[in-house]
Amino acid sequence: MKYDVYGVGNALVDVQAQVADALLAESGFDKGIMTLVDDAQQKSLLTKLNGLPLNRCAGGSAANTIVAVADFGGKAAYVGKVAADETGEFFLKDMRDMGVTIEVQQAKDGQTGTCAVLITEDAQRTMMTNLGVSATLTEADVDEAELKQAKYVYIEGYLLTGDTTKAAAYKAIELAKKNNVKVAFTASDPFLVNMIRDEIWDLVKGPVDLFFCNEEEAKSLTGKDDPIECAAEIHRHAENVAMTLGPNGSIVMHGGEAIAIEGVDVTAIDTTGAGDMYAGGLLYGITNGMSWKQAGHLASHAAGRIVSQLGARIERRFTAAEIADLIS
Repeated sequence: MKYDVYGVGNALVDVQAQVADALLAESGFDKGIMTLVDDAQQKSLLTKLNGLPLNRCAGGSAANTIVAVADFGGKAAYVGKVAADETGEFFLKDMRDMGVTIEVQQAKDGQTGTCAVLITEDAQRTMMTNLGVSATLTEADVDEAELKQAKYVYIEGYLLTGDTTKAAAYKAIELAKKNNVKVAFTASDPFLVNMIRDEIWDLVKGPVDLFFCNEEEAKSLTGKDDPIECAAEIHRHAENVAMTLGPNGSIVMHGGEAIAIEGVDVTAIDTTGAGDMYAGGLLYGITNGMSWKQAGHLASHAAGRIVSQLGARIERRFTAAEIADLIS
């Protein structure tokens, strides 16, 4: 196949900054979650960050995962929507520089979406997202000729919050099923599960072959408190489940078996992109000949490495020798 994974998501440029709790409190946003903001709110917030060291990279949940696949040496493609502005040009160049195939029609009007990521001393990340033109992604942007050359299509749950982006997500799923491409879907955020629980269940019970979630999302989805029971309940309907448990590792459900994946003992600095990196590591593994346990082990170490640094991009890639040692 031409691609291991074809990603569909909101194309955003992440702007990351380490901030004091006081600045976060002053902003008025809830700590540790993602909040959608309008143009004026985002402009005001970014103004408050003037003078602080900032890191900028192409982002969005699915984009982070697709970059992770490429980081490991996988073959990856991505579709999202950016504007014909400097931020949009930055997004495209950054993705291509990371080895991701991306061909999009840039919107002539509007602005490229951004996500301000505020990182506090406790390693919590609070995200304020201005979707910009990423919210105008449509089913026409999903290229069947490219998608059908992938082993997996990976879709972020955030797409379900908008009419046209939802249509794009369902079009990608439809085309995947038509062309025997497996479907991976991530719950994205607890607020999303709380908002559209029934719709996510319909996807889990229907076309999704691999469902990614964290412990909080799984508890919200199932109404259960025990993580193993949550994973088992989801696995009753989805062929494969990968549920992260923070520092306690993760649980991978495959073939009726619960595979416990150990956590990695690291000092957490920034949790931004941990789940995205985990998904990228797992997807790379299962599309490149690893067992589910081996892929989970690699994904856990990848997530551990990402939380021990700033930003959603891994600063030091895993070498082939490191990967071989991790899965041996």
